[in-house]
Amino acid sequence: MPNPTAAMLVIGDEILSGRTRDANMHHLAGRLSAHGIDLCEVRIVADKQDAVVDALNALRSAWDHVFTSGGIGPTHDDITADCVAAAFGVGIDIRDDARAVLATNYPGGAADLTPARLRMARIPDGATLIDNPVSKAPGFRIGNVHVMAGVPKIFAAMLEGVVSELAGGAPLLSESVRIDRGESDVAEALGAIAARFDDVSIGSYPFQRDGRFGTNIVLRCPDRDRLDAATNEVRVLAS
Repeated sequence: MPNPTAAMLVIGDEILSGRTRDANMHHLAGRLSAHGIDLCEVRIVADKQDAVVDALNALRSAWDHVFTSGGIGPTHDDITADCVAAAFGVGIDIRDDARAVLATNYPGGAADLTPARLRMARIPDGATLIDNPVSKAPGFRIGNVHVMAGVPKIFAAMLEGVVSELAGGAPLLSESVRIDRGESDVAEALGAIAARFDDVSIGSYPFQRDGRFGTNIVLRCPDRDRLDAATNEVRVLAS
């Protein structure tokens, strides 16, 4: 039975401008692989409602799960919650349970919930909350979409609670082989191995070090026996 599938939608002008380096995709990919969920697609979109809604609708119809990152903070450009509500065709408003959770993050409790902070308690109708053990402002899930913060520490903490509740498949195993020859020298033999092991993902990644060319071969497969067999054939190319 194939593993469940997933996509990621990264939302934010700061990622596209180069001001912020995205770390959440790397973390999500590793965490899902270990849980047996295949991350199949990642998109990055600007803080524009039409772009977010279009991307979200495309991804949620194509994959079993969609994980979003960014855009659920207190400022005017944090539009993810509104975009998700628009994509699902539901209303959105401040919700009492989200407000109560958010209030626990401030010394004065509910009295400290300014209009800006209350933006983080606006939840689409029908969604369930995702716990945020770091800064309390909750994420939420609706349908097959899991909406989380963009700050890496918060994203990682929220993700743990989400993944633990999802059905997974066979964890994706990985092996790496370094070959001190250029890609073109091993391309034909590597292609033949890939054809014999079409159930094993085999990637070729060239590098140059100290003036010499080399190739790192990364093999991935949930079946340990098949992975080992393919890896052993690739190691012959390195000898």
